[in-house]
Amino acid sequence: MSKKSKSVLAMQPVSTDAVKPGFANESGAEQNEFGSNGSAPRIDIGISDKDRAEVAAGLSKVLADSFTLYLNTHRFHWNVTGPLFNTLHLMFETQYTELWDAIDPLAERIRALGHYAPGTYAEYTALSSISQPEAIPEALEMVRLLVKGHEAVAKTGREIIAVADKADDQPTADLLTERLNYHEKTAWMLRALLQ
Repeated sequence: MSKKSKSVLAMQPVSTDAVKPGFANESGAEQNEFGSNGSAPRIDIGISDKDRAEVAAGLSKVLADSFTLYLNTHRFHWNVTGPLFNTLHLMFETQYTELWDAIDPLAERIRALGHYAPGTYAEYTALSSISQPEAIPEALEMVRLLVKGHEAVAKTGREIIAVADKADDQPTADLLTERLNYHEKTAWMLRALLQ
C-alpha cells in the first residue's frame, strides 16, 4: 500500500457512535443511551450513521479543495507581478479572505455530523483535486489556475450535494449551495480577465 493510500485511509471519518446503546463495548462494559461513558448523548439527528459518514467524507474533500485553493490564492496575492499587479493583488486578497472564512463552517459541519475534520497538509494533499504549482506562474497563468481551482471546488461540491440530498441533510446541502454560488461566480469573474 502506498504512503498516500495509507494517509487517505488513516483520515477516513471516524464514527463517534460505533457501539449501540444497550450493548457491551469492547471492554465488556454495558452502554447506555448516552454512549460509552454517559457523558454525551449519541448523535441522533435523523441521518443514519452510514449517511453521516458518507456526507462527512465528501465534505472533507470540499474542505481540502477549499484549503488548497485558499493557499494558491494567497500565494498568488503575495507573488503576482506585472501590469495587472494592483488589480490582481487586490482581487486575490478579496478571494483568499472569502475562502478563509468558508473553511471553518465546512469543518464545523463535519464535526456536527460526528466525524473529525481533516486539518493537515498531508490530509489535504491526499483529498484535494487541486494541484499546487511548484514555480510562481505568470499573472495570467495565476488567473487560469484559479479559474480551474474554483471550478474544481464547484464540481466536488456538486457531487456531495447529491449525497447530502439523498441523506435528507438540508444543512449540508444549503452550505454547499452557498459555496457553489461563490465558486461559480468567482470563476466567471476570473475568466472575464482572460477574454
